[in-house]
Amino acid sequence: MDKDAQCISVNPRSLMKILLGIALFLVLASVAGQIAKYKFGFDVRTITEMFNINIERNLPTFFSMLLLLWASVLLVLIATVVKKAQAPDFSKWVVLAMGFFFMAYDEGFQVHERFIEPMRNLMGDGDLGAFYYAWVIPALFLVAGFGVFFLKFLFRLPIQTRKMFVLAAALFVGGAIGMELVGGGFDEAHGYDNLSYNLISTVEESMEMVGLIVFIRALFEHLGLMTGSVLFRFNGK
Repeated sequence: MDKDAQCISVNPRSLMKILLGIALFLVLASVAGQIAKYKFGFDVRTITEMFNINIERNLPTFFSMLLLLWASVLLVLIATVVKKAQAPDFSKWVVLAMGFFFMAYDEGFQVHERFIEPMRNLMGDGDLGAFYYAWVIPALFLVAGFGVFFLKFLFRLPIQTRKMFVLAAALFVGGAIGMELVGGGFDEAHGYDNLSYNLISTVEESMEMVGLIVFIRALFEHLGLMTGSVLFRFNGK
């Protein structure tokens, strides 16, 4: 190894604890702000909006974007290793990397919300209930399609990686779509400017973040299985 190179080793478990600690802080700060606003009428808008996990372009959004981008980068690294080893499923890793990059973009610019009104128009007048946020309808079909597309790939993974991928997907999809269905029904019936709705959204965002953190750990561990260790090497020359 080059004497001038600096190496940083990554412990997936320790990394997961750090990321979960950051996520917990952001969630608690958001909940505290919402309780202060809706229960006690105390609303320091700049601080509340900075930590409110339910709105866009603040610290929780930035953290979620970083998690998605991090996952995308790790997927690219795995795809690179797979290609060099001429192992199967290179295309699957590339599709995953592209998918997570798009989700990072969507997290920042809320692309999926542009589907709400067109889908509502297609569904006609009347109460939509759980489908009030109508973007979830094409999302459900998309998730089902990806599930079929990746099924064989999933079963070719090492069992521990597979288990963590399934757990991560269950948490992320359960939050992004499952809790969105709950929140949509509540919003249509009671509106969104209240503590209950904000707590529902907090559960949704929390599940998404935890799912991403589990996925990142799984990717690091899988990369370690493929290469023997996870080291980032920086050359000082």
